[in-house]
Amino acid sequence: MATNHSDSGISCNPALLKVGLGVVALCIAGYILGPPLYWHLIEGLAAVKHSSSTCAPCVCDCSSQPLLSIPEGLSNSSIEDCAKHDPEVSGDTEKNFADLLSEELKLREAEALENQQRADMALLEAKKIASQYQKEADKCNSGMETCEEAREKADTTLAAQKKLTALWELRARQKGWKEGVAKSQRNVQTA
Repeated sequence: MATNHSDSGISCNPALLKVGLGVVALCIAGYILGPPLYWHLIEGLAAVKHSSSTCAPCVCDCSSQPLLSIPEGLSNSSIEDCAKHDPEVSGDTEKNFADLLSEELKLREAEALENQQRADMALLEAKKIASQYQKEADKCNSGMETCEEAREKADTTLAAQKKLTALWELRARQKGWKEGVAKSQRNVQTA
């Protein structure tokens, strides 16, 4: 059973199909690899062109104009502008820059002074509170000492009273006093 492609009107030549697929593959590869290769080629040519330049390097000092410096690539005349150093503009710029720095320093000094005052106030408040706590602690210690002295005196007095009671009880026993008899006599007298 062989199929005949000529009946449908489309002929399929394998060599033509391979060539078509090869062209499609080359187009896809070019689409993917083309832009990176292009930019690498442009950068390489720019580097070669820049290194082969016979122009001597610029010796102007642009560091005195930090506010007016123009990034490289924005203007072709940036080196020429630096070379045309205008003393009047430079003086004004330096004066403005110095004024800005002076104002910034004054602001920072005022802020530091304010912070110092706040710290001093906090320290003074802490000292007041510490003094109050110390006074309260002293009162408490004084009260504790007074209570301790009173307790010691009470203990001494109690010990003396116990000795005196023991002495009187001993004398009463020697004279014939009995504890049970005294209680019953009291009960009879109260009735």
